[in-house]
Amino acid sequence: MVTLPEEFIRITRQLMGEERFASYLAAFDEEPPVSIRLNPKKINSQFSARLCRLARPRILNSQFNLVPWCDYGYYLTHRPNFTFDPLLHAGCYYVQEAASMFIHHILKNLPFLEEGAGADILDLCAAPGGKSTCAISALPEGTKLWANEPIRQRASILLENITKWGYPDCTVTNNYPRDYVRSGLLFDIILCDVPCSGEGMFRRDPQTISEWSAQNVEKCWRLQREIVSDAWQCLRPGGVLIYSTCTFNTKENEENIRWILEHFDADILPMSTQPEWNITGSLLTGFDAPVYRFIPGITRSEGLFVAVIRKTIPNLRPTSIPSRAGRESRYSKRQLSSLKIINPPSCAGGDEGDVPLSYPQAIAYLRGEAIVLPEEAPRGIVTVSFMGHPLGQVKNIGNRANNLYPKEWRIKSTHIPQEYEPIM
Repeated sequence: MVTLPEEFIRITRQLMGEERFASYLAAFDEEPPVSIRLNPKKINSQFSARLCRLARPRILNSQFNLVPWCDYGYYLTHRPNFTFDPLLHAGCYYVQEAASMFIHHILKNLPFLEEGAGADILDLCAAPGGKSTCAISALPEGTKLWANEPIRQRASILLENITKWGYPDCTVTNNYPRDYVRSGLLFDIILCDVPCSGEGMFRRDPQTISEWSAQNVEKCWRLQREIVSDAWQCLRPGGVLIYSTCTFNTKENEENIRWILEHFDADILPMSTQPEWNITGSLLTGFDAPVYRFIPGITRSEGLFVAVIRKTIPNLRPTSIPSRAGRESRYSKRQLSSLKIINPPSCAGGDEGDVPLSYPQAIAYLRGEAIVLPEEAPRGIVTVSFMGHPLGQVKNIGNRANNLYPKEWRIKSTHIPQEYEPIM
């Protein structure tokens, strides 16, 4: 049994109640669920059939392995070696914790998106890219995504995942929230997955246990309010802020939502859920607004807290999102020049693979090695693919093809599997 901080146990037992807390503790004796989210732009029937073979449980209940709040989410029966699946590197799927996929359900059910117009969306604390890629897959065509990460190293990882996901109209930036305030850009939807004390990650990442302290909780809720205050200035009237943490305590969750409702022109939007999802509502006494808690041992996920907040203006009824043409004119050069935009590598691959690779060739390519293409392969810059999905580019000079895969994206492990274990 894992050893949790005594103060955390005291606070969390009181918050959850004995029965719920006992279910949470029992979850530490179970393996965390493994889940992936498919890329709807890249999947096909062949991949879906493979996935069903992997994800099919021993009991005859095919619904058991679907993440119920995400159209493209699946639980797997075991954790494969994702690193050595070329389809992961090609952006065919994303390994994501199931609760985080709830963003798909939220975005699919926002009332002002019913007309099918694209939206301007900002993911303010986006690395490594799970919620960004989930959001862009859920929103209608014409959506413009701004994925931001303040820490440069994490922003590079975000750029890699956004690039591989392969959607147009995605911009990756390396800025602090206040930089977006200065830019003057406005958004219809802002994701605020704010830095938190990480209590909901204790089962999946034991290191977070040693980092927890009551002092850090105090530091986090104050920082979270600063981030929300900046984000609120970037939100259009009628727009929606989706606030989330991966922690349990009310200071970083319900109390922050109550503070937002008291200090801004805001109301909170309810989301439809199903009882079998086992999502928990507010745990703060006297606060009954619709919020959504995922608790290990109760929901099939790790810990997450989510609330959906709309920016209102007194006596003004929220309108639908403006047309794409109407929004585009508001991106001035001055606004864009005030942000630090990170451009993807020019050799990240094209829309279609030109030269297919075998599995050993694909792994060699992803490791940064030179490969040999068939004699009939074209010379010069060539896109290489695996199972029809582009991996990147090489410079084919005939006797060998020099590797152009970005160095920071390459597989570092020296272990090379003998054969391909399909994830899908």
